[in-house]
Amino acid sequence: MADEKMARKAYEKELYRLQGELVKMQEWVRVAGERVVVVFEGRDAAGKGGAIKRVAEYLNPRVTQIVALPAPTERERTQWYFQRYVEHLPAAGTIVLFDRSWYNRAGVERVMGFCTEEEHSRFLHQCPIFERLLVEDGILLRKYWFSVSDAEQERRFRKRLEDPMRRWKLSAVDLESITRWEDYSRAKDEMLVHTHIPEAPWHEVESEDKRRARINMISHLLSTIPYEDVPRPEIQIPERPPGTGYRRPPRLENHVPDVTRP
Repeated sequence: MADEKMARKAYEKELYRLQGELVKMQEWVRVAGERVVVVFEGRDAAGKGGAIKRVAEYLNPRVTQIVALPAPTERERTQWYFQRYVEHLPAAGTIVLFDRSWYNRAGVERVMGFCTEEEHSRFLHQCPIFERLLVEDGILLRKYWFSVSDAEQERRFRKRLEDPMRRWKLSAVDLESITRWEDYSRAKDEMLVHTHIPEAPWHEVESEDKRRARINMISHLLSTIPYEDVPRPEIQIPERPPGTGYRRPPRLENHVPDVTRP
């Protein structure tokens, strides 16, 4: 069946293999001095956060950074819109994963009225120019849109509501997206018309099945980056030198108790 969910065992096996390739890609980026930006956008509860988590799980946080900016401050609201994102762009040998990005203006800000019509129009005009500049400067820019149906989105919202460990993921803006489904659809359509450009095209990820979405997204990302396996220097753990008579002092009184033993 086309809608059959991917089996967990097959998913975990393939995910681990792909994560090994991500480690190779990261090392190539580091050694080659490349700069990679990956933008994750899409509906609320479409699986962006889970995909980012799996991408970054085995990567070096000094090389691969996740950027999830909060709402802009009063000062940032007076800046050029792209300004606060520019400071998070990668330097040579690093990767940045944007958990939502400058496209907030085309989505939630547009639908919820957090920006003016003029600001939105200016964004649609400037965004392709901004991204062309990034690509022209050598940044490898990849953009993924995670799609999910209205029924599946609501199911995931209800699951979060029932789970106290995940309830923090629900916000008032998230819940309002249920009643503004068509508004978000129109905003997305308008965004794609202006920002789906040859230099930085969008790649849509079908996310009804989160496991398939993660596998497909990571596989696609790897296929678009011209990385190669970089030989690593051989590492040998040195022998421990003989002791010189050091004696450890008594343990601190405020040591953490062992609660794992009866």
